[in-house]
Amino acid sequence: MTAAPALPESPFDPAGVPWARVSPRLITVRLISVALWVGVPLLGAVVFAALAGVPGLWAIPGAIAVVLGWLCWVIPRQVHALGYAERADDLLIRKGVMFRTLVVVPYGRMQFVDVQAGPLDRWGGIARVQLHTASPSSDAAIPGLSPAEADRLRDRLSALGEARLAGL
Repeated sequence: MTAAPALPESPFDPAGVPWARVSPRLITVRLISVALWVGVPLLGAVVFAALAGVPGLWAIPGAIAVVLGWLCWVIPRQVHALGYAERADDLLIRKGVMFRTLVVVPYGRMQFVDVQAGPLDRWGGIARVQLHTASPSSDAAIPGLSPAEADRLRDRLSALGEARLAGL
């Protein structure tokens, strides 16, 4: 019996790259955010449909509830798909379940690194590392890191960026 042919390497999962995961607390923070942005309108639509007494109006809270349920299903999958890897010359960031993205940021292209945390992020004990490059279309951000990991990554990326830039 012959062995099955090897599957080609995925461009989103390079061989030999150890991926670091983000904190699972990002799921809770995103679900709370969704509850505020979708749950409150759902509650308002339910009250409106109940007070109006028109049976057809119940389609509005029903549609909002479907969207809320779908978001509650997809958010954990999105968070589990997030990852980053520090290599010798660049940082890899991957995200997405259905529409996957792999961002490669060479250390020498980094201009500065931000650590951000809104009120909900701080409550959840997470932070976001944002990388700024010369490219305005760069979407290099790693959400859902513990504050200590975000500080470590910021310091490491800044040092590597300065070292690579000085070598040009």
